Amino acid sequence: MGHLDHASFGWLTPVLSYAMACVGAALGLRCTVRALEATGSSRRNWLLTAASAIGTGIWTMHFVAMLGFGVTGTDIRYDVPLTLLSLLVAMLVVGGGVFAVGYGRDRVRALLLGGLTTGLGVASMHYLGMAALRLHGTVRYDPLLVGLSILIAVVAATAALWAALNITSPVAVTVASLVMGAAVSSMHYTGMLAVRVDVAPSPGALPGAAAMQFIFPLAVGLGSYLFVTSAFVALSPTARERADYASAERPGSRPDDGPGHGPGDRPGDRPAVHPRSHHPDQHPHGHPHDRPEDLLGAPAPAP
Repeated sequence: MGHLDHASFGWLTPVLSYAMACVGAALGLRCTVRALEATGSSRRNWLLTAASAIGTGIWTMHFVAMLGFGVTGTDIRYDVPLTLLSLLVAMLVVGGGVFAVGYGRDRVRALLLGGLTTGLGVASMHYLGMAALRLHGTVRYDPLLVGLSILIAVVAATAALWAALNITSPVAVTVASLVMGAAVSSMHYTGMLAVRVDVAPSPGALPGAAAMQFIFPLAVGLGSYLFVTSAFVALSPTARERADYASAERPGSRPDDGPGHGPGDRPGDRPAVHPRSHHPDQHPHGHPHDRPEDLLGAPAPAP
């Protein structure tokens, strides 16, 4: 049996993978909180962003960690279609769980269904990614550790969705994302502890792409997506902030200003204007220099 090294680059890949999991979780939780405050198409768009963020963060975490994975006696390659399928599955299945929470009327049932679906999506992504491995040998798994890793994924996903439903402050979301990142990383390394590799040396070339040629550029691109989207979400006003802005920009800032009553519309606000100050065309009695006798047609008094 080949010796498995889970940290070929030391602490670099575990720390980076944990950071990616935390960023994806934080972004997904913030988007879910925004979705629960929104309605209509806005809610749907926030939930789609949350699903892509969580799925992308978990996938990036997994494959950044896999950059440090090695087996003595064999090279490692990755099947490109299966690797991309694992990313798609992560986003789709996680999306199903997020939408269950976003549109569920019964919160408890929605939370349980969403947590189960999201957790299974995380586990499916992990083991599809492992199925994409190409090496000289046979990969086996310890069933007990596999079951434990799936349980950790479901519990972590349920806890994260509970946080999205019950926690709204940025500080609390940050703490929840750190916990979720730790849980997802624990799920990953528990699943990796379940791996057994029986090496069978072979002179033939392995199919697939090397990690640094395929996984690394893809992980960098997805990580950039997470950070750019995080900046967008951080700068985007919430529904409550937009309502406050709209209220502040409404005409008439005084509380007793009703519709159509701006400054100067109340009797006490009108300045006193002498009749002769009006323009001739606007004077209520004609030209200001017209005498009453002229207007009435009466003859002027004799000299």
